[in-house]
Order: sequence, then structure tokens, then C-alpha cells
Amino acid sequence: MSSPLDIHLEKYDGPLDLLLDLIRKQQIDIKDIPIANITAQYLEYLDRAREMDIDLGSEFVYMAATLIHIKSKMLLPRDPALGKEEDAEEDPRQELVERLLEHERFKNAAEMLQQKRLIEENVWSNPQMKQFVAEDEDPGLAVTLFELVKAFGEVLERRTKGRPTYDVEATEVTVADMVRYLGNEFQRAGEGKPVFILRVFERQPSRRAMIALFLAVLELIKMRAVVVTQKDLFGEIALERNVHFDRVMAADEPMAAIEKDYI
Repeated sequence: MSSPLDIHLEKYDGPLDLLLDLIRKQQIDIKDIPIANITAQYLEYLDRAREMDIDLGSEFVYMAATLIHIKSKMLLPRDPALGKEEDAEEDPRQELVERLLEHERFKNAAEMLQQKRLIEENVWSNPQMKQFVAEDEDPGLAVTLFELVKAFGEVLERRTKGRPTYDVEATEVTVADMVRYLGNEFQRAGEGKPVFILRVFERQPSRRAMIALFLAVLELIKMRAVVVTQKDLFGEIALERNVHFDRVMAADEPMAAIEKDYI
């Protein structure tokens, strides 16, 4: 029997998971975070974990310092002598909000792919389908989206391993930008040639760009513009043109829809 004094402390994969849970449970607008309250609740979680001798990673401590820094910046009074131009300066919470929104999109995508994997594992394939494949046709190996997201996660982990850092970019990278970028990669590869997507991930300058690129790949797969292939066991994962590739890349409507979805 459990004691009435037993305390259950939820476990999170990282500090962003903890912050998202605090925000969603209280139905807080993620773009207008009450930083003082959230910081207090976050620190309370760390204190309870310490009392229960739960070892949290350094990223939790780093995020605590970040929250306290944001809170201190928001508490500082504005100098009226600086004029109205300073009133329009960037919200100290903005960078954190962008990280949370990106993390939530990636987490939702991962959950969706996990559900798809579970469905695929419980569906029987028909061995007679090979009768309908020509002998000279090489369909390659079946690559699921779950394998793609797993490979992307490994690339992302290698990039972000170590002390957490903030990406500082001159311009914001959007998912629609990355769809166009992939179109250029296919043009550079040549007609009928694949694009080895993990190589493209590795070339991205920031974590934010990598996530935007991954979401762009998911959009192109959803619109049947590309397919994920792997010619050999343990070979490189590649993207190949699918039936709607030219239409998606040439039309303005799909791009406008993507831009609207990721505002």
C-alpha cells in the first residue's frame, strides 16, 4: 500500500517539455507568458526534484537561469528619457516563445509519426504484391516516416550535444523557405536523381533551420511531392520526386497554405 505522504513527480524529457506542460495545464497564451509565475513554478519543480534526490540534467539548471534573466529584464523600469522608440524594443520573452513553439511542433510531429508506426506494425502486408512489380524495377527498401524522424533526431542530437545554446540569426527561416530550398536541391541533383536528406540536414547553420527543413520534408510527403527511399540496408535515406512534385513546386497555392499553417 502506498503511503499518503508519497509524492509523485512527473518526469520530462527536457526543460522545454516542463515549460510547455506548465503553460498548457493552465491554459496560458504561449505568446504572453506570465514569466514571474512560470519561473516560480519551474523553480518549485526543481526544488521538489532535489528533495526527492532526482538527478536533473544541466539543461534544466540552464533554463532556470534563463527564466530568471528574462524575469529580471522585465522587472527593470524603462527609462522615460529614451523616448518612444525604446518602447517598441523586442519582448525579452520572444526568443523563449519561439523555442517553445518550435519544440511543440517537433513534438507533435514525433507523436504523429509514432502513432503511424504503431498502426503500420498492426497491419498485415500482402506477400502477393510482389507479383505486380516488374523484374527490372528496383523499389528499394521500405522506409517509414518513423525511421526518418529517428534519423533526424540523431542528427539534431549531434548538433545540440553539450551546453544548450541560442541561435542568433539575421533572418528568420520559415518552412515555406525550406520547401523552396529543397526544390533547388532537386534541381541541383538533376532529373531523376535523389536528394540525400541527412546530408542536407547536416549543412544547416542552426537548429532552427534544421527543424524548419524537417517540417518542410513532412509537408512535401503529405502533398505526395516526394517519397522517402533507401536503396540498401543501412544505406542513406533519400528523397525522390513523386507524382505531384512539379505541380507543388510550380504552384503558389501550396506555398501560401504552408506559410499560413506556420505563422
